[in-house]
Amino acid sequence: MKYKQKFSIDFQYEVLFTHNLFSAENKTLTQLLGTNNSKVIVFIDEGVHKAFPSLRKDIIKWSEENPGVIDLKLPLQIVEGGEKIKNNLQVVERLCDTMIKAGICRHSYCLIIGGGAVTDAVGFAASIFHRGVNQIRIPTTVLSQDDSAVGVKNAVNYKGIKNLFGTFYPPYAVINDSLFLTSLDQRDILAGIAEAFKVAIIKDEDFYYYMKHNAQGIKDRDMMVLETIIKKSALHHMDHICNSGDPFEKGSSRPLDFGHWAAHRIESLTENEVKHGEAVAMGICIDMYAAAQMEMVSNETAEDVVNTLLSCGYTLWHDILEECDKTGSLKIMQGLKEFQEHLGGELTLAIPTCIGKVSNVHIMPEDFVNDAVARLKAVAKT
Repeated sequence: MKYKQKFSIDFQYEVLFTHNLFSAENKTLTQLLGTNNSKVIVFIDEGVHKAFPSLRKDIIKWSEENPGVIDLKLPLQIVEGGEKIKNNLQVVERLCDTMIKAGICRHSYCLIIGGGAVTDAVGFAASIFHRGVNQIRIPTTVLSQDDSAVGVKNAVNYKGIKNLFGTFYPPYAVINDSLFLTSLDQRDILAGIAEAFKVAIIKDEDFYYYMKHNAQGIKDRDMMVLETIIKKSALHHMDHICNSGDPFEKGSSRPLDFGHWAAHRIESLTENEVKHGEAVAMGICIDMYAAAQMEMVSNETAEDVVNTLLSCGYTLWHDILEECDKTGSLKIMQGLKEFQEHLGGELTLAIPTCIGKVSNVHIMPEDFVNDAVARLKAVAKT
């Protein structure tokens, strides 16, 4: 005798855009949480804390001037920022220990203020604590505001493998505060914009050309241009999660991972000297040149993407790209195996057929990668 159980869950969350969230007159959190005196624990990226040293006082002052909205538990917690927070499982244990000390329960809220690595790691801890605590993500980098934090994934790295341990646990809400962008340097801005280029190349030709024509605005850190790009990219990522039919990535097709098989390997090989978004930009170029080799796009299209990224100020070369292993193969080729293991099943790579459209391929010939790396070196090091 066999019984079958089937049910569905309706996930929904808000993504809000604001400026200076913790100014006294900003009512975003009040509108989100109401006046239920919600129990809240706050984690702040150490990099954000250094850039905005008054932030802790601002949050406490906001809670005092807006009584009944949040009940802050424990002093506001400062956590290490950058990819290093994802590389040590003891960090996750410490985060959970802190939540135990604060008496956090499933009706509490974990307020996470930081870049993508911090929202990933603290979000992972929150997602496994009591089988899931409400996360309110307040991403502070372009990369986290236009991509990672608006999604449903949480993860940490293990033994050099990126995002090996993780969960699909949607946030309660995401609040993109443009004030935090004012502290970023050009390198961090470009790292985040790379994910916008990724989604534009595979989904939105008009968006790609908007960024191409505003390359100088990107270089000049024009806030109007940056906010437009962030919002458009975030909406594309949200639309994919909602309408792809595979929000928890049960299948092997991952169009939003265009350029990422090489990117993850570059990050690992350089021990994160190359930032995620910088590696994605390099991975995009490798895949575009490979796509030209496969005759899926024209050489002109591939060159246009590479030259557009260069015109925005990207550094598209690192010597690790041409390092070989004992067999004579490029070390980045191992990224294909790791990517397939992460996906499960058949290797499936999203490769553009033109700007704005993409198709899946199941093989990436080593000769094509060798040629792509050689072409990228010739252009990027000119």
